[in-house]
Amino acid sequence: MTKQRGNIAALYCRLSRDDGGDAESNSIAHQRMMLGRYAKEHGYQVYSEYIDDGFTGVSFDRPNFKRMIADIEEGKIGIVICKDLSRLGRNNALVAYYTEV
Repeated sequence: MTKQRGNIAALYCRLSRDDGGDAESNSIAHQRMMLGRYAKEHGYQVYSEYIDDGFTGVSFDRPNFKRMIADIEEGKIGIVICKDLSRLGRNNALVAYYTEV
């Protein structure tokens, strides 16, 4: 990643029906607001928001997650910002893979 791309951010939000009681604190609107504020306060330029609403975190076969990965592989994004790692996914081994690779 070039230094210039390191400042280009993807904002990733996900909410599953399985999130149940956490729905209010994890709502898409809440995540978007929090991530946008964080990006602005830390000087990141937002390339795009990637939102998978209603998708389980058990599977990584989510349309906007896959679009985000493609944009990363094309060099369009230098950093992904999400509320917490559970928003990326519920499979800890695959989350670790994506955060390392």
